[in-house]
Amino acid sequence: MADRRPFPPHPALLAGALLSVPALAQDAGPDTGSAPWAVHAQATLVTQGVFGFRSPYSGPNSLASRQAKETFDATLYAGVRPWDGAELWINPEVDQGFGLSDTLGVAGFPSAEAYKVGKSAPYVRLQRLFFRQTIGLGGESEAIEAAANQFAGRRRTDRLVLTIGKFGVGDVFDTNRYAHDPRGDFLNWTIVDAGTFDYAADAWGYSTGAAAEWYRGAWTLRLGVFNLSKVPNGETLERDFSQNQLDLEIEHRHLLAGHSGAVRVTLFRNHGRFGRFDDALALAAGNGKAPDTALVRRAMDRPGVDVNLEQELTATLGLFARAGLADGAIEPYDFTDVDRSAAIGGALKGAHWGRADDTVGLAMVVNGITAEHRRYLDAGGIGVLVGDGRLPHPGAEAIAEAYYDWQPRKGIDVTIDYQFIANPGYNRDRGPANVVALRLHGGF
Repeated sequence: MADRRPFPPHPALLAGALLSVPALAQDAGPDTGSAPWAVHAQATLVTQGVFGFRSPYSGPNSLASRQAKETFDATLYAGVRPWDGAELWINPEVDQGFGLSDTLGVAGFPSAEAYKVGKSAPYVRLQRLFFRQTIGLGGESEAIEAAANQFAGRRRTDRLVLTIGKFGVGDVFDTNRYAHDPRGDFLNWTIVDAGTFDYAADAWGYSTGAAAEWYRGAWTLRLGVFNLSKVPNGETLERDFSQNQLDLEIEHRHLLAGHSGAVRVTLFRNHGRFGRFDDALALAAGNGKAPDTALVRRAMDRPGVDVNLEQELTATLGLFARAGLADGAIEPYDFTDVDRSAAIGGALKGAHWGRADDTVGLAMVVNGITAEHRRYLDAGGIGVLVGDGRLPHPGAEAIAEAYYDWQPRKGIDVTIDYQFIANPGYNRDRGPANVVALRLHGGF
């Protein structure tokens, strides 16, 4: 068997590249409202390991103990403004590396920087290519800063935003200022996104489709339609929306004691060829084999909903919470094996200890599955990420994550991350697992 260990860049070379990023930004000059083009870039290296833990048995999708893996990605964000309010962005990316156990074994997987596809050698992939049109509808004029996939300038508070092309569903839906960026805040899949939000995506987390956002005062209404992958958890997307996701989100922004906050409710409906767990179990009972939802797939819908809150408490402290549920009688399609999820956490800036640009974060999430889903895994069924071959003693997957992000200079971040995972894969016979990570990130 070929050696599948990743070959990350030499630390000295990576450090040199990261340290040069702010200088490149200074040479390029700041973006202005009249600039017809913009260029940004980022590079992220995550080294993650898990210590030994109790594991009396394992299956094809189990988390293995005593291992370490690395992932690396570098992204270019290039955009042009063909006319007023219009933006065209392209994001080619270099990826390389593997998640722990090839990104298997935990429904709330500990690194959202690890894709479901891992490779030892670096490869280039076009992750985003999309067009965005912003149409002012009145209200006040507000300043926006330059960022990845965002031009500096001004916009109206009341506006219509249309996006079409290839991008991430999470670029528009289920966002949260404290927990939504595995390159800058938390790493766990079900903390940076709602675990029950089975968003349309290929194995890298991106889809093709369109989204519309209507901003009116303190409210925003978002609608989206996206292609699902051709098969659950697949690498190739549909092209004709024959298997699709519809998303609807309502957001309300508010001030609480002078501090900003937001509440979002997101609903999704996936339509495609899915398998019911009980149908797979019935077929397996007749043929004496392990259940497999791939054998009983047929056209059906799988809905879900989640609530997402963020609240600034002080100039340096903010809290967030998410909770959601999805139809647990049907297999998840493109994200992960979660039917019920609740998360809470917060982030504190380091001004109190003389490190104003540093951040410490703490969060907890509890993920669960339905009785049908448990029976399927106990009979030897395999899910998107989990499957120990049996599940005689199921339990909720409970995860706590803490990180400290040190910013030695603007554009450079060094993060230490720790996660405690109880009942990985919903299995009380295995774990708990202690996972540690080092993240190096640079961008301009």
